[in-house]
Amino acid sequence: MHPGPSVTPYEMLGGEPAVRALVERFYDLMDETPEYYVIRKLHPENLTGSRDKLFMFLSGWLGGPPLYTDQYGHSMLRARHLPFSIGLAERDAWMACMNQALHALVEDEKLRTWLAEQLFKTADWMRNRQD
Repeated sequence: MHPGPSVTPYEMLGGEPAVRALVERFYDLMDETPEYYVIRKLHPENLTGSRDKLFMFLSGWLGGPPLYTDQYGHSMLRARHLPFSIGLAERDAWMACMNQALHALVEDEKLRTWLAEQLFKTADWMRNRQD
């Protein structure tokens, strides 16, 4: 199966519990893995709000309930990340962390690869510093 009009990536992942598990794994890895300090330092000490916002964003981004836009309006993702210096190192650390979470939780290799490709496009768009 591939994401499309009849089956969303949100559904393919397993809905809310799977998206929440992915976000939790991502932030747990970011919080405990020294290689991800480059992105951990961009976040507040308490990651609860970051976890909630990424979960809400991914829910809608993956074709599930638009929780983020319902609560905060349009994500304006790039604008919201402008206060943070994001270059290749930050993009690559974010992707490495997310890929590790995806490999831990998404069994379907085609879905995992598709998600990683789409997330890379978004992560690359967040770059606001020339390296």
